[in-house]
Amino acid sequence: MSVPELLDATWRAVPENVSVARRAVVVHLNEADTPDPPLNDIALAGSEAASNVVTHAYRDREPGSLRVVVDLEPEEIEVVVEDKGSGMVPRGDSPGLGLGMPSIARLTDRFDVRSPAEGGPRLCMWFKKNPSAATLPG
Repeated sequence: MSVPELLDATWRAVPENVSVARRAVVVHLNEADTPDPPLNDIALAGSEAASNVVTHAYRDREPGSLRVVVDLEPEEIEVVVEDKGSGMVPRGDSPGLGLGMPSIARLTDRFDVRSPAEGGPRLCMWFKKNPSAATLPG
């Protein structure tokens, strides 16, 4: 049985779906025989990004979507987390410690944040498939 190269899933941006999204990513990567590391790096960075969506994207309104895409490329794995929320704006009353994006920067090989025309930020993260490039020990 062949594993699809792409996981593309969307959930409602509520706290309980952070772990649902993480499990979906880990299951997909396990089915593709992704080594650990970088599996733990991907799971943690994806959880941080999904948590940011839940915490920040839809404040002061009903939760919208949390979309996660995992693309298994030949040399690396691309993970995209996006929402249709208010964008990346400072939040003085943030309930978190503000460590999500610095953690993502440390865990990924590289990342960037894009602002698509349809709204909300799109966080793109890349991880080398080479286990020696991982941040977290296996």
